[in-house]
Order: sequence, then structure tokens, then C-alpha cells
Amino acid sequence: MLEIGAIVWGVQDVPRAVDFWCSALQYKLKYPADDDWAILVPAEGRGIQLSLSRVSSPKAKRHHMDLFTDNLQAEVDRLIALGATRKAWRYPPEADYVVLQDPDGNPFCVVQR
Repeated sequence: MLEIGAIVWGVQDVPRAVDFWCSALQYKLKYPADDDWAILVPAEGRGIQLSLSRVSSPKAKRHHMDLFTDNLQAEVDRLIALGATRKAWRYPPEADYVVLQDPDGNPFCVVQR
């Protein structure tokens, strides 16, 4: 089973985005932010995580979804069977995710919970 675990939003200024989105959505930092990355969660209750990732491009369409699962390989195989493709990606050591593309070429990540 898959569920949306996080929306990853590309921003040029992470601290500014943290201030804006926390206020706009009534979210809070899950962990201390750094210059390149921040994770926001609802201040109260459950909801979808918003992750902020620093990007250098001023162009729009810098977003992707992270889909969380308890069985990474089974879900990757299932999604590929449905028409997803693997996206060429440089993975860091011990990566807990796989980057795929939907049939339109939009990237998304499948992340081991």
C-alpha cells in the first residue's frame, strides 16, 4: 500500500519558505532546518508533510511527491508494471528511496518507511 508521505517543494530560500509555509499552513518544523532542507508538519494533528528543498533554478515545476511504503522493492516493481520508469539518479550511500517517473515523465520518489 502507498500513501502520500510528503510533498517536496523546490525553493530558492529555505528560511524564507519555512516562515511563509509555517504561517500559511499552520505547520511547524519537524527538525531544525538547514540552508538546503527543511521538513514541515502540521502544528496540530495529522497531515501531509511538506519538505522544502533548496534549488538554484528560478523556473517553476521543481516539485515532486514522496510516496512512503513498508516494502520499497515490491512497490517499485508494482509501479514499474503500471507504467512508471526508473529515472537516472545519483543516489547517496545507503539511500532509502528510488526515483521513478510517471508515464508523463514527472518524477516522484518511493521511500522506505
